[in-house]
Amino acid sequence: MSAPILSLDRVSYAYPDSPLAVEDLRFSLEKGERVAVLGRNGAGKSTFFLLCCGILSPQRGTVSLQGRVLTGSKADRLELHRRVGVVFQEAEDQILAVTVEGEVSFGPMNLRLSLPEVERRTAAALEAMGLSDYRQRQPQFLSGGEKKRVTIADILAMEPDVILLDEPTASLDPENVTRLEETLDQLTEAGIALMVSTHDVDFAARFARRGLVFSHSKLLEDGPLTEIFSRPDLLREAGLRKPSFWQAAEALRPGQPSYPMTLEDFTAWAASGRG
Repeated sequence: MSAPILSLDRVSYAYPDSPLAVEDLRFSLEKGERVAVLGRNGAGKSTFFLLCCGILSPQRGTVSLQGRVLTGSKADRLELHRRVGVVFQEAEDQILAVTVEGEVSFGPMNLRLSLPEVERRTAAALEAMGLSDYRQRQPQFLSGGEKKRVTIADILAMEPDVILLDEPTASLDPENVTRLEETLDQLTEAGIALMVSTHDVDFAARFARRGLVFSHSKLLEDGPLTEIFSRPDLLREAGLRKPSFWQAAEALRPGQPSYPMTLEDFTAWAASGRG
């Protein structure tokens, strides 16, 4: 059995003159896995992402890539940056270049790859995100959904094993949320592991089966979302609500141990007579 793509073992981190932002964190991620990261603002989710992608280094504990413990050297940090990409909530904060093509090629160029390889990666990432006709467009004039696709193309051009997305549905209209979900499905089919930090439990339920719940700097729960949403104590502690279809099914048939979380699951549940 191969080692997890990414693992954190007993990791803790505190910002200057502040209490611990994450404490004694243990976590591992497999190839192609999808994980929803849940919890209140300030619970530790963003710090967790920054540790996973190497922007922050743990003050205690270790980060490993495919079983190899990283030392904190410059080479190891660069390797972590390359293999674990992060898409931040505000696309404007991540876009620097004056054209879409220049933006997407920026990362591969910093890897000091040959020009043909930079061009290959850039073209492949643009095509994957449906942006081939946007090469010379100026990013600041794109829609919110288009900017989000540019930031994902940025990461794809680095050919990562893992992509982290912070509140990816924020400020997107329903049409662009649907396009985003289709994009995430394509990334999963390509074998890329995905983690999404979100307050939208309905999106989380559609996206993943595994969830992480953070509260007060600690990882309270790591397990199936069906188990997480069946625990009222955990939901209260983390400031979470149940998904909409779960609530509807529970209102129809109270007292069951778990309920459907998505439209597809709810339809099957109702058709089976359990509703």
